[in-house]
Amino acid sequence: MDSSIISLKLTDQATKQMLQNLVDRKLKFDRLKQRHIFLLWVSVLYSFTCLYFLYYFILEPYSYSFADIFSIIVGENNHLFFLFIAIGTFGATKVLYEKKEKAEKEYHDLRCEIIDRSKDLWKNEAWNSRNSVFEMMKEKYNINLYHESK
Repeated sequence: MDSSIISLKLTDQATKQMLQNLVDRKLKFDRLKQRHIFLLWVSVLYSFTCLYFLYYFILEPYSYSFADIFSIIVGENNHLFFLFIAIGTFGATKVLYEKKEKAEKEYHDLRCEIIDRSKDLWKNEAWNSRNSVFEMMKEKYNINLYHESK
């Protein structure tokens, strides 16, 4: 558990654990978001590179016959291998996108639950210190607990 969450005053252990889980889910979501964007760019650049080589080394010299183009692409194992890698990178991008969306939903659901249950989590005199907890979460982890909208 982070030291800033442990040092919160007028906050019980269960609430601290919920805040730590929220931070962990935020970190997981951010990590998956970065990986998704990186792999998307790799996929796009790799595909453009493959299309460039396909055009200048196969399509342009053999543009007179579709059968020749097809036979060269299918006849060479390297060409098919590079094509399958391009398709595979886009497939991996789709899988990472779905994981990112799932992590975002889990993060947002837990954040909304903390916001909804804030009256139960900070009772009586702790209600006034709730603002300091929300400010710390906003400043340190960029997690907004003031309202539910993204």
